[in-house]
Amino acid sequence: MRDLSHVDDSGAIRMVDVGAKPLARRRAVARATVTMAGETARRLRELPKGDALATAQVAGIMAAKRTAELIPLCHPLPLSVVDVRLDVGDARVDISASVETTAQTGVEMEALVAASIAGLTVYDMAKAIDKDMTMSEVRLVEKTKAEA
Repeated sequence: MRDLSHVDDSGAIRMVDVGAKPLARRRAVARATVTMAGETARRLRELPKGDALATAQVAGIMAAKRTAELIPLCHPLPLSVVDVRLDVGDARVDISASVETTAQTGVEMEALVAASIAGLTVYDMAKAIDKDMTMSEVRLVEKTKAEA
């Protein structure tokens, strides 16, 4: 098993030094699921302008851009694109967040934060009508790196 990247030999926390790493085009995709009653999903799907879903999409994008402020040892990164998509099914909302940068470190945390916050926003927008919603399956599904 590898050592923890954010802990030094003495056990103290540290920010990883990426200064010697070359710039690379990096992409990460994360997903999350909010499970709910079928009636809740129907109401979300039938909103005339999709306000709850648009709000969740913007919240995910904003969260990705602020990841370094939320997770203490993350590097602030110049994000080139954040794409958050929400798909309302019969009794769930599936969220996909894709984040890209050209930097010395990856964007998986930004993608995970975007998917999580989008899901929490859906939860917040629908909690008044569905007390049994759950958010689950927050996971990294893709991570790529190409020479810049």
